[in-house]
Amino acid sequence: MSIITKILIIYYITVNIVLFAMMGIDKKYAIKHRYRIPEANLFVASLLGGCVGGLLGMRVFHHKTKKTSFYVIYGISLILHCALVYFIAVNFIIK
Repeated sequence: MSIITKILIIYYITVNIVLFAMMGIDKKYAIKHRYRIPEANLFVASLLGGCVGGLLGMRVFHHKTKKTSFYVIYGISLILHCALVYFIAVNFIIK
């Protein structure tokens, strides 16, 4: 396995775990009426590659499930990152 592949795997696992945790923390804070994680931060984490963690967090924690904007942003982010990984794989990994 090439170094690029290892870096990509570690990066995507990490960013997805982070967004999943952010969704859980925000849900906990919402229940306790505490300071919330801004939605913009959740969107940025998704656009950085955490879309799968975000979608899983929505389901597991039943959080932000009524907000269409989260499905749209996370879905677009997922498509973009799949395309990016495909591009990297074709041009730099698979030769």
